[in-house]
Amino acid sequence: MESVARGGTRWKRFAVVMVPSVAATAAIGVALSQGVLAASFSVSGQQFKVTAKQLDGEGFVQYGAMEAQHGGKNIPVAVSAFKSAKIKGLCQSVVVPVPLFGDVSLKLKAGDGDKPVEAKNLYIDLDQLDADAVFRDINIGVSANDTTKGPGIKKGDRVVPGSFAQEADSATLTDVKQTAWATSAGTFKLSGLSMSVAKGKHECF
Repeated sequence: MESVARGGTRWKRFAVVMVPSVAATAAIGVALSQGVLAASFSVSGQQFKVTAKQLDGEGFVQYGAMEAQHGGKNIPVAVSAFKSAKIKGLCQSVVVPVPLFGDVSLKLKAGDGDKPVEAKNLYIDLDQLDADAVFRDINIGVSANDTTKGPGIKKGDRVVPGSFAQEADSATLTDVKQTAWATSAGTFKLSGLSMSVAKGKHECF
């Protein structure tokens, strides 16, 4: 594969690129005043699962980073970011083990109707994704510090200078399944939001 690919590129079950996922804070409509998080934060010791029928994103970039977990452990992640994104059929779930009670599942759904989920300046820290993906005007092998198509490296991310990155003018992902550690967004608008809490494991996949 060439380091720079022009035009539309389609990869089946692309296991690195990440579809944006909804964090628990998005359920209460958090909008950060600066458009992106001003600094990094410690992630919890739990991953969450996300599915989506389709994501249409503009201004994409992806790079590698180290995430600081609560307690001091470092986690290698692929950070995927979009200047803007529209998501159809979004589902996010997390299972929390409760001592003496068992597992409790929190599940959020949104964007199932005529109005998709909308996000701006969206950053996702992930370690697994399965999806069908189409990238338009993609550059592969760009220095992480020199990308121009996406929203740039998130402030506070620990990235090796000059390390590998990729970027594209736009991307469409369908039939998405992913696991992630964290999500940061300037704004996250969830149309038709539905949230449920139930005993046991009730995940999106």
